Amino acid sequence: MSGRAQLMWDEAVTGYDFGPDHPMDPVRLALTRRLVDAFGLDRDVDVVAAKPAGESTLRLVHRQDYVEAVKAASTDPGAADGSYGIGTLDDPAFAGMHEVSALIAGQSVGAAEGVWRGDALHAVNFAGGLHHAMPGSASGFCIYNDAALAIARLLELGAERVAYIDVDVHHGDGVQAAFWDDPRVLTVSLHEHPRTLFPQTGWPEETGGPNAEGSAVNVALPAGTGDAGWVRAFHAVVPELIAEFRPQVLVTQHGADTHFEDPLAHLAVSLDAQRAVQVACHDLAHEYAGGRWVGLGGGGYAVVEVVPRSWTHLVAIAAGRPIEPETVIPEGWRQEVFARTRQLAPARMTDGRWPVAFSGWESGYDPADRLDQAVLAARKAVYPLRGLLP
Repeated sequence: MSGRAQLMWDEAVTGYDFGPDHPMDPVRLALTRRLVDAFGLDRDVDVVAAKPAGESTLRLVHRQDYVEAVKAASTDPGAADGSYGIGTLDDPAFAGMHEVSALIAGQSVGAAEGVWRGDALHAVNFAGGLHHAMPGSASGFCIYNDAALAIARLLELGAERVAYIDVDVHHGDGVQAAFWDDPRVLTVSLHEHPRTLFPQTGWPEETGGPNAEGSAVNVALPAGTGDAGWVRAFHAVVPELIAEFRPQVLVTQHGADTHFEDPLAHLAVSLDAQRAVQVACHDLAHEYAGGRWVGLGGGGYAVVEVVPRSWTHLVAIAAGRPIEPETVIPEGWRQEVFARTRQLAPARMTDGRWPVAFSGWESGYDPADRLDQAVLAARKAVYPLRGLLP
């Protein structure tokens, strides 16, 4: 197995563009790629452009009629069939939509294949993590569910246990739905509580289908949760489950929209806490999955201030050359940001909150604390189903 990491990248993924007024601005992908390059990380990874996901691959998760609807809308956006979730405010149809969505999916599938084959120990597709797409519909800015497709491909290749950890601020509903009744896949999602945020799913009581009880885990965090609570919740739930499940591959989704500057949600997490959880996922892969790790992007709508820094940290961790939080950002990148967006770029790879301090669950909990209530609800719902003490 190669010790080098793969960075999945094809410049054409920046064509995933819902239009000038949509919050999911593809400049976030372009700026991330430029920042990765500015830090010289290309020397530490193999940059790979995988082929687009073909129809047989897409059908591992998506229905044929839905794929046909996406293709039709891709050719004639004005005739998009809204019954498939295409042509809506969240998911406007655009020319070439099928092709670029299949390309992004192909990068995640390629990452999974590379890690499974041993071409690389880690692989990152920060253009991926489009976790809301359902088998038969688009949802939440997501056309094809590349995360679910990557997992489905791993199963097709012979994997018997795949764990998926989703720390996007929104519930990873599409991935959970794809494997709801499949005990080979453990899905764990930490997200803002469905009472206060789209997609209004991800309640702790959602624990998997009749053939896979305990295979879906949902930690629904109260709005306003900050660094200490967010990292505490992760460590209070995730490592014990991964240790019990012992996946052969770990797939993680790192939506950057948990950040306190993100305009579409209500958590108060810093870049430094995001980095801490990225490191924790890397370490879990090495401890329990033979190091096999596929890291994906996801949401994130502070497209200059947050997303490029967060995902550059992800790439650097995967590459084995983590960037110290206090590191000054190269001036050339900051100039490019201003030239492209007329926004001032951040100066360092930190929000000034490193190291992130938190209280471990083993030190006790407060049953009156809302964060601890969320953790307890998840543990009580799932742990007994997996033979663990809640």
